[in-house]
Amino acid sequence: MSRIETLEGAVVVVTGASGGVGRAAAVEFARHGASVALLARGEAGLEAAADDVRAAGGRALTVSVDVADADAVEAAAERVVSEWGRIDVWVNCAFSSVFAEFGRIAPEEFRRTTEVSYLGFVYGTMAALRRMRPAGRGVVVQIGSALAYRGIPLQSAYCGAKHAIVGFTESVRAELMHDHSDVAITMVHLPAMNTPQFRWLLSRLPKQAQPVPPIYQPEVAARTIVHAALRPRRAYWVGISTVQTIIGNRLIPGLLDRYLGRTGYASQQTDEPRPADQPANLWEPADRDVDHGTHGPFDGRAKARSAQAWASRNRRALGAAGAATVAAALVAVGGRAARR
Repeated sequence: MSRIETLEGAVVVVTGASGGVGRAAAVEFARHGASVALLARGEAGLEAAADDVRAAGGRALTVSVDVADADAVEAAAERVVSEWGRIDVWVNCAFSSVFAEFGRIAPEEFRRTTEVSYLGFVYGTMAALRRMRPAGRGVVVQIGSALAYRGIPLQSAYCGAKHAIVGFTESVRAELMHDHSDVAITMVHLPAMNTPQFRWLLSRLPKQAQPVPPIYQPEVAARTIVHAALRPRRAYWVGISTVQTIIGNRLIPGLLDRYLGRTGYASQQTDEPRPADQPANLWEPADRDVDHGTHGPFDGRAKARSAQAWASRNRRALGAAGAATVAAALVAVGGRAARR
């Protein structure tokens, strides 16, 4: 595989870049010297994110685009190439959804969630591959979730979209392998994140929505996203809760059905009533005129580090260190035996 050896001078596209994980990833790429094209709908959020990218040392290009519009995504990709000559990394991160019981989600709301949160990834991948395959290099990074493997109550639209991304990505990866392509596609599955989504997704819950603890800061995800662009593999899991969720669903799915049926409603809501005028970004951006930043309202509870994520990024070094430790122990045991 023709890997991207360095991000210095690389051209990176990030969708959903105006806030949350997408914005944190854009800034992390900039710290590594990349030029970052930021794609999102909210103009105030985009401009503020661009300022963050420049402050981190990178070049920034803002493109206002709805990822549910395939033609608009294609035009955005063409603009990036016309400005900067190529696309080395494409990160699909944009999404929207509805916090509600399935029976309270209108058909058009479910369709819109699917168009943004699933088809937006499809259209982004199409635009990226149209440029990467002829060039013979590039990496597509799909931002997934533990909920791509384990559905939970009150998030049926989001979970359905994330499950779909996994199947779609596996198909594309197999096709790239069949063609002996040097283009890579990888997934980064995330735990609960402290992002603004919990204050701007359409919600019909009586209380304010919250992520199910443990909660991590967006920068935890960003570090692994950048690492995945440089060292793509089938998938990365971020956070011990992601590992527990995915493996637990493989082993005891029925037990998790019952457990989540009992606990999944309360664990996703705070004690704070939801304001009736809370913005909803399903149809229109919530950050068109106001920048909501990278973090959500859970800074006091969110973890800034993940030992599991660090270990996942450094598993080869850890494996080598473990092998060296075992070898040293065997030599020591052999030496003692010889002396005896």
